[in-house]
Amino acid sequence: MKIQERTGAGNNRSAAPVQPGVGERLPAPPRERKPALAALAVLLILVGALGATVLVLRAGDRIEVVKVTRNIQAGEAVEEGVNITGVMVAADDSINYVKWEQRGVLSRLKAKSAIPRGAVAVGEMFAKQPALPAGKASVGLSLKEGQYPSDLKVGDTVSAFPVVSSTSTGKGTSGSGSTSGTPLVAAAKVNTITDKSDATVSTGNQSITLLVPQEEVAALASAASEGKVVVARVSADNN
Repeated sequence: MKIQERTGAGNNRSAAPVQPGVGERLPAPPRERKPALAALAVLLILVGALGATVLVLRAGDRIEVVKVTRNIQAGEAVEEGVNITGVMVAADDSINYVKWEQRGVLSRLKAKSAIPRGAVAVGEMFAKQPALPAGKASVGLSLKEGQYPSDLKVGDTVSAFPVVSSTSTGKGTSGSGSTSGTPLVAAAKVNTITDKSDATVSTGNQSITLLVPQEEVAALASAASEGKVVVARVSADNN
C-alpha cells in the first residue's frame, strides 16, 4: 500500500506544468517589416544632402560688383570712395554686371540717366557720351566767382539770369552790373562742372554745362558768349 501511494504521488508531480527557469526570455513575436518607410527615410536623407550641396555651390559662385551709394545724375561719372562701393552677388551671365575690378574703366564713362542710390550698376547704365533727353540742349557756361553758388553740384536745378550793365540803368560806373529779374532759363539741370583753377592759383572760375529746353538755347548762348550770366540754384519743383 505504501508503494502504491508513493507511485501515485510521483505521477501527480510529473503532470505539473514546467515553469521557465530564471533568466530565460519568452519568445518575441516577429517584427513587421516596412520597406516603404525605410525607402522614404533614405530618400529624405539624400534630398537633404543634395540641398546642402547646392547651397554650398551657390555660396561659392559669387562675384563682387559695383553698387551705387549716392544718387548719380545723368552725365555724371562714378568715383570710388564717393558714390560707389563693392557688393557680393550671385553670378548670373544674363545680367551685365559691372564687376568691381572694372571700376577704373567705369570712371571714364557717364551715366545715361539718373541712377538712384542702392542700385547695382550694369553696363547699360553708362556710355562715353550720354544721349540728351528729348527736347533738351546742352549749353556751356564759363562762370567767375560770384556768378554761381559756391556749393553748386551736378544734378542741381538752376535758373540763369542775364547780367545787365549798370550804365544802361543809370546806376554805378561802367563795367559793373546787376541781374535782371527775368531769367534767361527758368529751370535747367547742371550736367557737368569743371574747376578751371590750376594747382597753384585758385581763381574760383568754373566751367559748367546746363541741360536747357531747346527754345531757350539762343538767349542763354548769346549771354554766355559775353560772360554775362549768373546762375542761381532753385527748387527742383520748378523743373
